[in-house]
Amino acid sequence: MLAAQHLYDYNALVTIAQSYDDTNKQIKQIDSLADAGIDLLVVAPNESAPITPAINRVRKKGIPVIFFDRKAETTDYTAFIGGDNVEAGQTVGQYAVQLAKGISSAHSARKPLVLEITGAMSTSPAQERHKGFSQVLQSQKEYDYICVEGDWTSDNAYKIFMQQIEKHHVPDIVFCHNDGMTTGVSRAVKKARLGEQVKILGIDGMPEEGIAYIQQGSLHGTYVYPTHGEEIVRLALNILTGEKYERENKLQGMMVTPENVEITALNSRELIRQNDHLITIHDKLENYFGLYNSQHKMLIASLICIAVLIAAFILAWRAYIQTRKTIRKRQSMNEEQTLFYADASRRKVQEMFTDKQEMAPALNSQDMLFAEKLNEAIRKNMSNPNLKMDDLGEEVGLSRVQLYRKVKSITGLSPVELLRQIRLQQAYVLLGTTTKTVAEIAFEVGFNTPGYFSKCFREQYGKLPMDLRIGN
Repeated sequence: MLAAQHLYDYNALVTIAQSYDDTNKQIKQIDSLADAGIDLLVVAPNESAPITPAINRVRKKGIPVIFFDRKAETTDYTAFIGGDNVEAGQTVGQYAVQLAKGISSAHSARKPLVLEITGAMSTSPAQERHKGFSQVLQSQKEYDYICVEGDWTSDNAYKIFMQQIEKHHVPDIVFCHNDGMTTGVSRAVKKARLGEQVKILGIDGMPEEGIAYIQQGSLHGTYVYPTHGEEIVRLALNILTGEKYERENKLQGMMVTPENVEITALNSRELIRQNDHLITIHDKLENYFGLYNSQHKMLIASLICIAVLIAAFILAWRAYIQTRKTIRKRQSMNEEQTLFYADASRRKVQEMFTDKQEMAPALNSQDMLFAEKLNEAIRKNMSNPNLKMDDLGEEVGLSRVQLYRKVKSITGLSPVELLRQIRLQQAYVLLGTTTKTVAEIAFEVGFNTPGYFSKCFREQYGKLPMDLRIGN
């Protein structure tokens, strides 16, 4: 979305607010954005019901609303864009039936057991994915089917699976509503020593998560859930400019299995490469705009300096004329006074009345104080993916140019490079000390996309974030 704002012939500005799965925070952000005078709101509701009153307030102000991925419990919205969650659930269900047929023929003594662990059922994706999956499974009488509500997290999925084992319900197939939850089930399968007996399915198909899990053998299938940020921007611009648009826009997905994972991974890597290029272009544009503003300010400052220099030259010329007059007067001093200061013996007397210069006190380490203040500012604002160098400069009391020079002289890095390095260091710690997914950690340390985060991480440490998880 950030790159797409520059693709079209409009002066569009995309601003992104992250709620990090906090519904109350998202409601406050929606109200704040509406009060700030935005032209259009794109929102993926964290929860369908609680977010509805905030959406109604936005619509009363005449602001168009696009639901992305999820909907609130209201029909008063401008457009929807996202994957078809019912179709996603049906596709995974049909693949689960295919897997179950193979299990049924191998274990004729009992029916294969299929376990579905949903996301939070207060959200529309969980409701719709369950609807599609259950429609397929409930029509199959030759399989046993259990559904348990989860909360989208891997730890909760781990707990649910272990509870089923304690009840002697050993699932043959487990369907989780996102790929992050499958990591919890995979850990539970290893702990229960079930080996290849359990086949795990998910939804999302992120290159560094779901697709990588299939290649590693811990996941047996995932539904690639489309996002397409550029399509969202194009839909928004069509609405704002009065162009024709569809109210319901469904993005096509597909099932990734061990049979097609390699070609899918190849395509995904190419898409990531292209997306990284777009992000690079976006960053360069931001830098160019910043450079233009800096040069504009420098031009104005230069003109002011020229005017000051001209005034200073005039004053200096006047001072020069006055000095010449003074010199002529001094040259008319009598010879006796001149000899007094020239005579060596009398010069010693003159030195007795000359003030001795005091030694200058040693300076304090201002660089250390500045570094501590800058580090505190970066840590405080690290999770903000839209953090600008102007914002950091304001925190430490320096302009963008002054901040660049100061940081470069102390660390050898530019402020942007230093910010990225600190973010990656924090991500390295989180990968080794928490069970959060790569995507969750990427957003927490301020990266807009998991793909760009993985690229930067590999450049910094020579390995991907998932390599740390695999090592553990």
